Amino acid sequence: MTATPSLFNQHLPPLADRVRPVTLSDFVGQDHLIDSDKILSKLLKHDQLFSLIFWGPPGTGKTTLARIVAKQLKADIHELSAVSSGVKDLRKVIDKGRANRDMGKPTILFIDEIHRFSKSQQDALLHAVEEGIVTLIGATTENPSFEVISPLLSRCRVLTLKHLSASHLEAVIDRVFQTDIQLSKGTISISEDVRSALIQASGGDARKLLNTLELAASLVDQDGVITLDILTEALQSKTQLYDKTGDYHYDTISAFIKSVRGSDPDAAVYWLAVMLEGGEKPEFIARRLIILASEDIGNADPQGLTIATSGFQAVHMIGMPEAAIILSQVTTYLASAPKSNASYMAVNQAMSKVRQEGTPGVPLHLRNAPTGLMKAMDHGKDYDYPHNHPDHFVNVDYFPEGKQETFYQPTTLGYEEFIRGRLKDLWPERHTE
Repeated sequence: MTATPSLFNQHLPPLADRVRPVTLSDFVGQDHLIDSDKILSKLLKHDQLFSLIFWGPPGTGKTTLARIVAKQLKADIHELSAVSSGVKDLRKVIDKGRANRDMGKPTILFIDEIHRFSKSQQDALLHAVEEGIVTLIGATTENPSFEVISPLLSRCRVLTLKHLSASHLEAVIDRVFQTDIQLSKGTISISEDVRSALIQASGGDARKLLNTLELAASLVDQDGVITLDILTEALQSKTQLYDKTGDYHYDTISAFIKSVRGSDPDAAVYWLAVMLEGGEKPEFIARRLIILASEDIGNADPQGLTIATSGFQAVHMIGMPEAAIILSQVTTYLASAPKSNASYMAVNQAMSKVRQEGTPGVPLHLRNAPTGLMKAMDHGKDYDYPHNHPDHFVNVDYFPEGKQETFYQPTTLGYEEFIRGRLKDLWPERHTE
């Protein structure tokens, strides 16, 4: 579609910057971190300052929280991107931090994408953090246990951020139309159904929501209404450059995983190539394949997990460009393997039951009895050792009393067909189909 001249002022700063919260009271989401009795609120209330790493998906508030902490604690904040900054930039901030310390002023070093810092860069930072020259606040979308060196990680508190819920994103939209210098004027409106579509398309990412809303607002015609057609155009017209921390990064890994899950090795290799050509870290892809091997293949082909794990180790040892060959082998194998999510569903259902009913007592016959006192208390009494029986099996209730339930329901695909038949023979009362 072709829009008439926009009602939206294109010369303002980006919408995400215009409505960025500056206090915890304005911040939306991450209640487990910012509620009055939670860690960040306590930190700010008592003017405490210690090194943090914010780990979570994009658009969940990592940079915003770092700035709020610095502002509240009246600290001198310096922001670096691990992608574009080197040791020289780091040393400049450390020198500034040393001068600030002599004057009694705290210095916060915020490093975006800290998982992209090399080992030498992290080593250069370690000494400054140890001596209190700077307080580190890192932001990462990757598991810091894999990406941050142990000495530095041990000096930081890792705080996990979560995708924003639909209600959180509703609050973000409300804030935009109430406070933004442009959208609060009432010249542009959005209906409830278009709001819902925008929230769904944002996938819990406030930055993606705000960027899409801003682009949609720039496309409205003279009636000032963001329609579903305009929203669709805004979602489709965003530049698809491969940004390893942005929306396209997550959309592409999603397409890759769904292609493997969907048993299409050709599409999977295509998306693999998109990521590798875009400079994606091969270890990131390899880790996702390990998860998929259990979540989506499981016991339909138990060899899948072994191959995925071996692939990760090989990728880590070899590096690019040859790692592409290894990733291709693992990807095509897993995509071609029979699929089952039965193990994934089993543990989810079991964990849900435990959360609902609480942690039960362990029956005496299943308890450990390493001491005489425990044996006297009947720990392990009447335990029937399966290997003393034919087929190394005995029909005993291993659940807490009254808790017996079927969680694992193997499919009829691949090796799970054999497992299914064996469980029907062993536990016919649970596996009747």
